[in-house]
Amino acid sequence: MEQKQNLSIPIAIVLAGALIGGALFFIGRTDAPTTNTNTNTPSVAQKDIPGVTSADHIIGSIDAPIVIVEYTDLECPFCKQFDGTMKQVIKDYGGKVAWVVRNFPLQQLHPNAPKIALGAECAAALGGNATYFKFLDSVFTQAPINTFFDITKLTATAEGVGVDAKKFNACVIAGTYQDKISKEFNDAVAAGGQGTPFSVAITKDGKQYPIPGSQPLEQLKTIIDGILAGK
Repeated sequence: MEQKQNLSIPIAIVLAGALIGGALFFIGRTDAPTTNTNTNTPSVAQKDIPGVTSADHIIGSIDAPIVIVEYTDLECPFCKQFDGTMKQVIKDYGGKVAWVVRNFPLQQLHPNAPKIALGAECAAALGGNATYFKFLDSVFTQAPINTFFDITKLTATAEGVGVDAKKFNACVIAGTYQDKISKEFNDAVAAGGQGTPFSVAITKDGKQYPIPGSQPLEQLKTIIDGILAGK
């Protein structure tokens, strides 16, 4: 009995270490965010995010006076809310503001978020920039705020926005854009992203302004107007 008790201690230590190691593993980071952010959660920039390029998913002109880059989790309730806010901003500001969406899936909160992000990237590769945003719209329509997307409908969602199902499935299964998603995730963390949505406004002269959480429309407009005015 004493021998069994003595053996149980190191075994327990090994198992505990394995569990801790598993909990820390998340897209190659040990400091991965585990929260979604509302307007009360600040984002503190540690370094700039990569500049916007033609490879980004964008609504509006890359040459707009302000480009708001949103790092999103497609199952985050605040991201769904911010999606509607940004659509109104694009409408209200005309060509003065553009909107870029990048990947920041928080797997510990939303286990299916990385696969939905992968599906969105595959839809974009097969159907183009407009198809990417149609795919996001469909995901959010099927799973509005405080609900979860049915992952078994991923292929049907792609088909619904005009993407070939066979090519889409091959892309998802191969994990073709996993490296892209992981890089964008790590870029957001390095820049101070502590939850989703994490957004940064970039001006034409390259200055960057972190935007805390899911700002309501009027507050976001105040931020945008201040940047446009050079304040």
